Amino acid sequence: MRASLFCEACGKVQPPAPADYFAYFGLPRKLRIDVAALESEFYRLSRKLHPDLYARASAREQEWSTERSSLLNDAYRTLRDPIARTEYLLGLEGMHLEEQSKAATDQARETGEAKKQVVPPELLEEVFELNMQLQELRMARQAGEAADDQVVSDLQAARKNFEERLQALQAELEKLWTEWDEKMEQGEEPSPGSRPVLSAMVDVLNRRSYIRNLLRDVNAELQAAGPDSLS
Repeated sequence: MRASLFCEACGKVQPPAPADYFAYFGLPRKLRIDVAALESEFYRLSRKLHPDLYARASAREQEWSTERSSLLNDAYRTLRDPIARTEYLLGLEGMHLEEQSKAATDQARETGEAKKQVVPPELLEEVFELNMQLQELRMARQAGEAADDQVVSDLQAARKNFEERLQALQAELEKLWTEWDEKMEQGEEPSPGSRPVLSAMVDVLNRRSYIRNLLRDVNAELQAAGPDSLS
């Protein structure tokens, strides 16, 4: 299961070979992992792979240790975060998320390309009303006028609503983690029956990302409206 980092005979670092992040740490492709054990293994491997240890080694070994250390850091950063871990697993299984990030928005504006962003059906009416309220706050600020108290109150309510939805989505996602891990325990390779679980995770993450963006926009406008608006 574990990617071969060192030669079993001489102990020397080996050249980087294709391996996923889970295999790098000798982990099965599960979503509930022992993060403390992951951290301990990360530091153990970091000490063995640190480029300073290979200062007197051949140029080839120095290069390998640097590449291995970089990959180790990337793998650790990804696997220690449950959302990044989930997104990475989905990518390994050929499942792709909608690009909802701010970076994607900025890139779309720069290139003129349309960003793939689908509003969850249950939010269509709310998003339309929310965008109107956000625009009203922006226009009032640009005109040097005080923010409308009712609009601020409505946005505060929307913020609370989004925060509660994110909590519900987190609970839904955690159930799917458990379901995926149980299926993985039945065999080393994902079965056809596991695909609906992966699709459900994609759906939850897409909705989560969209709502997080809405919450970010609401918080930004409330903050611009004044400290009292954030309470």
